[in-house]
Amino acid sequence: MPGGRRIEADMTNIGEQAKPPFVVLPDLSQLFLARAERFRALAPGHELAPYLEFLGVLATAQHEIVADLPAPLLPPAERMAQSLAHGMPPLARAQLEPDALMLATVEQLAIRLAAAPLLDATAASVVALHRMLAERGIEVIAAVLKNATPPQDVASQVLVLAGLQVHFARLAAMLDAKDLKPVATAACPTCGSPPMVSAVVGWPQAYNTRYCTCGLCATMWNVIRVTCVLCGTPEGVSFRSIEGQGDTVKAETCESCRCYVKIVYPVKNAALEPLCDDVASVGLDMLLTEEGWKRGGQNPFLLGY
Repeated sequence: MPGGRRIEADMTNIGEQAKPPFVVLPDLSQLFLARAERFRALAPGHELAPYLEFLGVLATAQHEIVADLPAPLLPPAERMAQSLAHGMPPLARAQLEPDALMLATVEQLAIRLAAAPLLDATAASVVALHRMLAERGIEVIAAVLKNATPPQDVASQVLVLAGLQVHFARLAAMLDAKDLKPVATAACPTCGSPPMVSAVVGWPQAYNTRYCTCGLCATMWNVIRVTCVLCGTPEGVSFRSIEGQGDTVKAETCESCRCYVKIVYPVKNAALEPLCDDVASVGLDMLLTEEGWKRGGQNPFLLGY
């Protein structure tokens, strides 16, 4: 499945499927590799080339550590069942306490990055992260999970979130998609994070259907088109793009909440990857910010926008 997604529906009976799956869980064998490949393809000639190249290195490191880590443990089945019964995500990020495996995951990512060729400033951030993890790793991870890190720690927050992406994607991949249900508006049904971006996909069993993507656990969930994915209203929704830059990445703006979330169109270009193309289209964020719109999508690699 393009973009590192796992579809459990039977591909041999496409014409008989009544509706697309509600949730598509990450495929760990492809998720981070697909992102690394897309970042490398986007970098040449881009005004953000150094950053996109670094994110390609980062995504490769994320993929490489997956096989080196012990198997994660899901929360107790009774607790997850209770969460689902009450309309709550089974892996709610705000309720999961940092543990030794979360810390080991972030540490392993930092070790991989330390061995990679990095710009001096980036290498210094990795060294600082090593020191921070050794001194108060659990505390740092807890703060990141609760979005409580101070603004001056953006570099470390990005790197910790990259490690947590690995951890939460591994947990999400262990779930049964059929158990997951819609939770609150603007919340991932797996971990409760806000949507990062939405995508109109070209999958045979969900052609021209829209899915939100979680920036933490990489779950994708089906949402109605032409409604605000943040507040749920269909009123006052419009689409913005930068003239001359094609129509495969747009911003869906909402007059009700005065926020926007980007929408990408893999149905028009299968090479698009929601997280990567969100980063690469930061010029659209800058334009909308100047016009007074607030970014609603949460991308770990676009903190500050």
